[in-house]
Amino acid sequence: MPAARTEKAGTAGTGLIALTALAPVSWGTTYAVTTEFLPADRPLFTGLMRALPAGLLLLALARVLPRGAWWGKAAVLGALNIGAFFPLLFLSAYRLPGGLAAVVGSLGPLLVVALSALLLGERPGVRSVLTGAVAAFGVSLVVLKAAGALDPVGVLAALASTASMSTGTVLTKKWGRPEGVGPLALTAWQLTAGGLLIAPLALLVEGAPPALDAPAIGGYLYLALANTALAYWLWFQGIGRLSATQVTFLGPLSPLTAAVVGWAALGEALTPVQLLGMALAFGATVAGQLRTGPRPQPSFTSTEQTAQKLSMDETEPALRR
Repeated sequence: MPAARTEKAGTAGTGLIALTALAPVSWGTTYAVTTEFLPADRPLFTGLMRALPAGLLLLALARVLPRGAWWGKAAVLGALNIGAFFPLLFLSAYRLPGGLAAVVGSLGPLLVVALSALLLGERPGVRSVLTGAVAAFGVSLVVLKAAGALDPVGVLAALASTASMSTGTVLTKKWGRPEGVGPLALTAWQLTAGGLLIAPLALLVEGAPPALDAPAIGGYLYLALANTALAYWLWFQGIGRLSATQVTFLGPLSPLTAAVVGWAALGEALTPVQLLGMALAFGATVAGQLRTGPRPQPSFTSTEQTAQKLSMDETEPALRR
């Protein structure tokens, strides 16, 4: 199926990178909103309230439904990026101590490097591997605290959530978009599909929705509109125009934002070690955006040809993220 035009990061510039970075920055506020305003121990319901209202709103704005093979592709992407990712992420956050879930999540760039080599044909390089390792180490300094025995279910959930989102990111890059379909519609399809996947699971596992007070309603509105609808639209727009590894290297901004919000709004102290971790993770994030090589002109091709062309154009002596 014809795919929409895909632009290179070199032509998109720092403006697009900055807009895409707003997504993980927004996601970094999720923990504070969840703990301060939302009902406790309702991860599936919270995931549902993040995904489905946002998806239906964007679907009403886009007024475009999938066609042909894209019904299946939208379902797969929705399951990976939303439907599986949200519940697994919340499950790991509830069961793991400190910021271990965030540390596991910060391994996403390394996983995307491997998946990009497998699915997009991008050759891994030393720079991206080292940068990914530095980012993960920096995040660990920021969020990891001393703890007792680890919960194996929580660890598996954290690994599975990272694998799910990383695979979804690479497949989103590989498949592109149908001709004439913009990022808004693609985001709407995935959020709606993911929300519909979570809905029966939330009802079976957690039962009826909880009673909501005014702060909870405000928290869910924020999560659905700013934290999900707007943030994921920016994220999928970035995936379409940046390399998969560049996009994923913005991920460490989420735990860094969470730490800053905890310090500024919740009165949590930041130690010198945490500040060092922030500097390392942020430096790795910036380094992950650096590109070398030619800037090819964008063109309209089939989905398979687009993936092949991106693989050739984006290969460089050192991986980008």
